[in-house]
Amino acid sequence: MRQIKEPLSRFIKIRCPKCKNEQIIFGKSSTTVKCLVCGKVLAEPTGGKSKVKARILEVLE
Repeated sequence: MRQIKEPLSRFIKIRCPKCKNEQIIFGKSSTTVKCLVCGKVLAEPTGGKSKVKARILEVLE
């Protein structure tokens, strides 16, 4: 029997500190993620997991 590996990356629900907009982003994004409402940078790529600059509300499975 073969084991199926679970992915190490997750989607993250975050809240913008400026306008309080809630947004879902990928945990290992390869581009800069900006708020869809006000344009503030919420996450930056680091080559692995993103550096999140907003409040993390929940990690989605």
